Amino acid sequence: QVQLVESGGGLVQAGGSLRLSCVASGRTFIRYGMGWFRQAPGKEREFVASINWSGRSTNYADSVKGRFTISRDNAKNTVYLQMNSLKPEDTAVYYCGIAKQSEVVVSTVGYDYWGQGTQVTVSS
Repeated sequence: QVQLVESGGGLVQAGGSLRLSCVASGRTFIRYGMGWFRQAPGKEREFVASINWSGRSTNYADSVKGRFTISRDNAKNTVYLQMNSLKPEDTAVYYCGIAKQSEVVVSTVGYDYWGQGTQVTVSS
């Protein structure tokens, strides 16, 4: 059974930083791409960042480029999202997902398992 467990969310002031973590189990982690998505109240889940199996290829939403960094540690079955210069519009529940294949995936349909989500709230 595949499980993804996110942590690291919280309340932060605008301009601050948070680091999200997602630990995966139940699947050979190194074979699959990973991604972070977010969902604000009343909105659809949107792509934030994705990383391929090796960590050498990444992709970011335009809204977070230059502020967020996705990385992975295959020895720890963990993917991270370092979020800097946070803005109130970054407020959302953040979800990590494990892709159906090994490369970067930017669409939700390319993922078959999700974590429970972690709340990020940025105050102005």
